Amino acid sequence: MRRKNRNLRGFSLIELLIVIAIILIIVTVALPKLNNATRYAHETAAIKAIQTIQTMQVQYNSQYGRYAASLTELGPPATGAASAASSDLIDSSLAAGEKSGYKFTMTGSPGGYVISAVPVTYGSSGSRTFYSDQSMVIRVNDGPEPATASSKEFK
Repeated sequence: MRRKNRNLRGFSLIELLIVIAIILIIVTVALPKLNNATRYAHETAAIKAIQTIQTMQVQYNSQYGRYAASLTELGPPATGAASAASSDLIDSSLAAGEKSGYKFTMTGSPGGYVISAVPVTYGSSGSRTFYSDQSMVIRVNDGPEPATASSKEFK
């Protein structure tokens, strides 16, 4: 037979509700900071991706005598060896145009190129847009409008 020991009790409903309320308060305070950190990480990754594209454009220009006209030309080939149509200079996710919460577009001509990076979801994956060209200066706009050549320089 088991004896009942009235001294061994669990938590009361009030105690559990207090613990849950404390946890909810902590989450409410911490969640905006986590979202800001995530957004900052996406923006930093976008800047690094633009710098990678700039570097690979210089390399592409030295190999093929012109700038790549699209991200696909900088990306890996579907099959076979690298060529001017797909030079294998950037990874496939960046060549597809979307990476780390940002959408990248690039247009090129023999004399230059333009790179644009905008958040996939403004406010969530990023709150700034970026622009760069063959001058290798990154420009930023702190709003949802795409950055342009006249936007302020990123420092």
